[in-house]
Amino acid sequence: MQVSKKEGRVLDKAINHWLENDIISEAERNRLQSAYKVTSFDWKRIAKYSFWLAITCIVISISSALADKWLIELFKKLFSAPDSVKCIGFAALSGGLYFLGLRRKGQYSNKVYSNEAIFFLGAAATAISITFLGKAIDTGTGHFSLLLLLAAIVYAALGLWFPSKLVWLFSLLSLGSWFGAETGYASGWGAYYLGMNYPLRFVLFGFVLVFCGSYAFNQWQSRNEFLGPTKAVGLLYLFIALWIMSIFGNYGDGESWQRANQIELFHWSILFAVAAIGSIYHGVKYDDAMTRGFGLTFIFINLYTRFFEYFWEGTHKAIFFALLALSFWYLGTKAEKIWQLSLVKNLTSQSTRTH
Repeated sequence: MQVSKKEGRVLDKAINHWLENDIISEAERNRLQSAYKVTSFDWKRIAKYSFWLAITCIVISISSALADKWLIELFKKLFSAPDSVKCIGFAALSGGLYFLGLRRKGQYSNKVYSNEAIFFLGAAATAISITFLGKAIDTGTGHFSLLLLLAAIVYAALGLWFPSKLVWLFSLLSLGSWFGAETGYASGWGAYYLGMNYPLRFVLFGFVLVFCGSYAFNQWQSRNEFLGPTKAVGLLYLFIALWIMSIFGNYGDGESWQRANQIELFHWSILFAVAAIGSIYHGVKYDDAMTRGFGLTFIFINLYTRFFEYFWEGTHKAIFFALLALSFWYLGTKAEKIWQLSLVKNLTSQSTRTH
């Protein structure tokens, strides 16, 4: 097992502590220490970031090329074709990229990041193809949400078929965009939809996404790996929407919000806190690191948001930020201690199982 230098120091400290307290023998210590290797460089992370940087450079390269005058004229000629032809062209390009990604995935299944980078480019080409499809059929703004729904369906089908969690993530983001566009513009309701403003709608949307995704992928064992990203996106929609609700309430315009008293928004803060505590409880009870992490993160975001709301104006700024720094320092030390204890606990359980 490859571990970083910091993780190696924690492991060495834990193993030496067990040896000093006669929990393990010298031979067991040597066996445990030989089970992992400290790496001076995190090549996995470097590979991941390198491919993302490569994609970014591709985008910058294309943008720079478009800024060149003679290339602009060339692209004008190339793109003077009808929108339907452009749609088919980019659809073919995305199909080729998906085929290449699938082929590489079959031949080099261990090259996860390069394969996913190809799928990402294919997903981007699919988005462009759907955009030109919208122009070709002249949907207008009233049917823009249908294109987003189409993108969500296409990405979902491709992501589940390959399978590719990255393409599936595009589906979830497109689905959220469709939901926002459909309830905000296509429906004609505007700021309110069935008495709910945007954040409140996404509270329900995120909850439904987490519930339905958990049920579906727990039943569909061959695609159980999709449960993680589905739950993560659903929880992100849910908690960010709750955070916005705790600040602005269920108001659809700035004037109504400014006329509201602080106490009228307080119950949304309570709901936000209850949801975070519920997430922590679920994570602790079912040993779910994701729900536990989301709950802990957003309960502190809730506390710090209320801190800014109630103490920003009445406290000297030097004292305010000093208190904020102390609280973050305390939180960091406690989090580090919990992380080290959990690591030691995992090693202890592993050592117990080997006996």
